[in-house]
Amino acid sequence: MTNFKISCVQIASGPNVEANLLEVGKYIDKSKILGADVVVLPENFAMMAEKDSMYLDIKEDFGEGKIQNFIRNEAKKHDVWIVAGTIPIKSKNKNKVYSTCIVFDNKGDIVSSYNKVHLFDVNLIDTNEKYRESDIYIHGDSITFVDTPFCRIGLSICYDLRFPELYRKLSSEKVDLICLPAAFTSVTGKAHWEHLIKSRAIENLVYFAASAQGGYHVSGRETYGNSIIVDPWGETLDIIKNKSGVIISSIDLKAQVKLRKNFPCLEHKKF
Repeated sequence: MTNFKISCVQIASGPNVEANLLEVGKYIDKSKILGADVVVLPENFAMMAEKDSMYLDIKEDFGEGKIQNFIRNEAKKHDVWIVAGTIPIKSKNKNKVYSTCIVFDNKGDIVSSYNKVHLFDVNLIDTNEKYRESDIYIHGDSITFVDTPFCRIGLSICYDLRFPELYRKLSSEKVDLICLPAAFTSVTGKAHWEHLIKSRAIENLVYFAASAQGGYHVSGRETYGNSIIVDPWGETLDIIKNKSGVIISSIDLKAQVKLRKNFPCLEHKKF
């Protein structure tokens, strides 16, 4: 397949899992109506917790549980592939979980998963915000890509975006498209979000689909939104600012092949 459509869902999740899944379902339905073959959900789509310990309350065994069953059923019902943001998945440590992006095919089967590698342990001086994801999450230790009927998709999550070496490794595996579920803060998003996404797309000549949390949350946190789909030349194909909704774009693999042939920077790298 040389052309297909991908959508990104943007919401502002709260602490109520059922309410969040209801909203996600609405936007998966809208994505299908718009013709999406692949739907990308944001980080923490099922819950943006008031405090991090709440993620332990909704953690699931890999392949089982309310959240995964919901996505499985949505994928089957709508005949779409779903890149399911992140879900708290149990680890051997009862006090910590993995932040896991799970890919479901259009039959509802799990075909791949990725554990977030880079954990967001930072202080934002201007707003006195402090984040310590390592208090609750265990980091992953490997890249993940998945072959689909449409193309080869590389997976990454939020803070990973700041580490170009991860994307170089995905590029070396000849991915065509990178999906990024995210929940960028308003402060970091305004400063860096689009710059980083377009840099990763341009330097690896890949399509990039970033699905973000966007708005105010019960915890007091504000996320940046601006879910975006970018082509390998760094051009914006679709974007939504700071409201809930769906963006969608066609992915033209023939155009990507032509670009890589005429502008072969990936073949020129020395390191």
